[in-house]
Amino acid sequence: MTGQVSDAARDAGRDPGGITTIVVTKFHPASLVEQLAALGVRDVGENRHQEAQAKAAELAALDLRWHFVGQLQSKKARQARAYAAAIHSVDRAALVDALRSDETSVDCFVQVNLTDDAGRGGVAPDALEALVEHVLETPGLRLRGLMAVAPLGEPARPAFARVRAMSELVQKLEPSARDLSMGMSHDFRDAIMEGATHLRIGTAITGNRPVAG
Repeated sequence: MTGQVSDAARDAGRDPGGITTIVVTKFHPASLVEQLAALGVRDVGENRHQEAQAKAAELAALDLRWHFVGQLQSKKARQARAYAAAIHSVDRAALVDALRSDETSVDCFVQVNLTDDAGRGGVAPDALEALVEHVLETPGLRLRGLMAVAPLGEPARPAFARVRAMSELVQKLEPSARDLSMGMSHDFRDAIMEGATHLRIGTAITGNRPVAG
């Protein structure tokens, strides 16, 4: 997988060192995360708070950076920021408010919805600027950039190109918010071509997920 990411980066004229691969281990046991850590993996992603919290506690002795990449309930926000190095799914003002802290900072990405289905998660593009401004005004949040999931049934690269364009607007509000969390097992190459800095890779590394219990 590392070789494929590096090849895609070089084809895009980019430095592979500027791309972080987050291994998403949803439904996989903590023992697999231990094996990945032994192979040098440091960035681990989870979609579900309860599972992420349990794994982070069990593997606290390992030098891991936990990324929360699923939809997050506002009432679980403070618990999530206790173990997460980054939250990739900030998509509404209520969640921003719940993540507020005057004591510590957590990295975050604002998730953009590239579909007309509100259930997919993410803020509508026309509401993006207001949400970004709210994040920037809220103590305890360090905006890294944007996150998105390519729509089903559509070519991924044009969708990622739209996110890249939105990112340029975000950088006018916060020049340091340059990162793009986009690209999964099936479309990471397209994401890299459009400037992805954080890939969220599951099955291409871990194999098929176990059936959820």
